[in-house]
Amino acid sequence: MGLCGQQRREKNYPETAVSGQFIRSTMLDMDNRLRVATAIEKDETQASIGVFQILKRRGHPDGPPATISDGWGGIDEAMLAVYGLVPEYRGHGRPPTRKQPAANWLYLQMVKQHDQQGHFTGTQLKAIFGNLDDLLQLMGGSTAYIERSNLTSRLFNGRQVRKTLGFSKDLEYYRSSAIWEDAYYNLVKPHKSLRQRTRKVPGRKWRLRTPAMAAKLTDHIWTVKELLTTIPLRC
Repeated sequence: MGLCGQQRREKNYPETAVSGQFIRSTMLDMDNRLRVATAIEKDETQASIGVFQILKRRGHPDGPPATISDGWGGIDEAMLAVYGLVPEYRGHGRPPTRKQPAANWLYLQMVKQHDQQGHFTGTQLKAIFGNLDDLLQLMGGSTAYIERSNLTSRLFNGRQVRKTLGFSKDLEYYRSSAIWEDAYYNLVKPHKSLRQRTRKVPGRKWRLRTPAMAAKLTDHIWTVKELLTTIPLRC
């Protein structure tokens, strides 16, 4: 899985619980590009906590999935908040009070490096949880899919485009647009990197697929009409 965060600012806009600066955190399954969870909160840690709480309900009850992200903060704290356990007291010294990670957690950070002028100079890989070699073998050392999802998100969602009339200033409206955007991304928009060669359709070399098709959640590309007229089950 890959976790990406987007910081949103509005110059001189008042900071309240429902307006001002928001952080969007999105978990992407790198095998099929499916956006599996999204949360929008006022800071990085709370947004990541929201994502892991969703994942805990949807199929990861015992621990966080193997995760790679950029140097964006708050993710390791969120993992501990949602999945961490306080060790049992063994009768010596003070009873433990802080949550600890499990030995099998896997989290790799790719931190971008910049020079004094702000120019990109390279990346540094940091194993936050787990062994660096094991993490690289499992997930590689790139967040390219996450960065591409970030770009796609800004192209789809006008509420994330700064210095425009559509820039979102209200938290609930922003959350609503993110839900619609993720549904369109997962079910309606075919991804070129997910296409498969086919010989079943005359004159066509490729079978296009959406992330939901790659994840075997549906067997066809949805239309916008189908998306708007289907009643989803809450989960």
